[in-house]
Amino acid sequence: MDQVVALYIVPTPIGNLGDISSRAIEILNQVNLIACEDTRHSGRLLSHLGIKTRTTAVHDHNEREKASWIVEQLNAGGSVALISDAGTPLISDPGYHLVNFVREAGFAVIPLPGACAAITALSASGLPSDRFSFEGFLPAKEKGRADKLKALREDTRTLIFYESPHRILPSLQSIQTHLGGARKMVMARELTKTFETFLSGSVTEVLQQVESDPNQQRGEMVLMTHGAEVVEQEALPAESIETLKILCSELPLKKAAALTAQIHGLKKNALYKHGLEIGL
Repeated sequence: MDQVVALYIVPTPIGNLGDISSRAIEILNQVNLIACEDTRHSGRLLSHLGIKTRTTAVHDHNEREKASWIVEQLNAGGSVALISDAGTPLISDPGYHLVNFVREAGFAVIPLPGACAAITALSASGLPSDRFSFEGFLPAKEKGRADKLKALREDTRTLIFYESPHRILPSLQSIQTHLGGARKMVMARELTKTFETFLSGSVTEVLQQVESDPNQQRGEMVLMTHGAEVVEQEALPAESIETLKILCSELPLKKAAALTAQIHGLKKNALYKHGLEIGL
């Protein structure tokens, strides 16, 4: 590798140690410093790979202060690699502030492709993958989960969440309540590991499988739900559009839409939206 002074974003395996790339190993060997989410956790992987590069901890509680120190290392001519406990750094892991600070300091940030639990799970889920939204971990408290899920209820994209063992049942119950028990879901667990499993069905069916099998409540999970069904809006009658235009010449659109709805027995929101679309 031609040594370039830069911050390298290096994905690590999410389970199977054979999933790390030869390029990632080369960079981890050749940089001057490896910034780890947890040096003890990453130390086991680095030892397995025979990598003896110096490490430092960069996590949620010290990232902002460590960012300036890492820029000092770059200024001194040393390259740095950023790794998380598993998978691609910054994806529900620390690193955003560090990357932003390094870029603002004028240094290159060079990403490597590699393992990511969300993409790995989605690729095998059988759910639509042309449009999806990664939402990370749901809030720990029920109200926060409820607010988050209500905001996503009408989203037509496939939704992807991470979840941990001690919160899996409350999260599935919240999804059932706020997204609906009939919605299609896939839960991927322990990806690339010995006990990798995929559960699929409706939200209610997946919840029942997890409730009845304690083994499905262990390990790291990726939850994926089908997006909301797209409801085709019926075309508005021509006479209602004409009424709306006439009323809009004398009234604000919101009021005109409400009156037109009363006259023609239609939904005012549909009329209001149409008025916006045609510039009334």
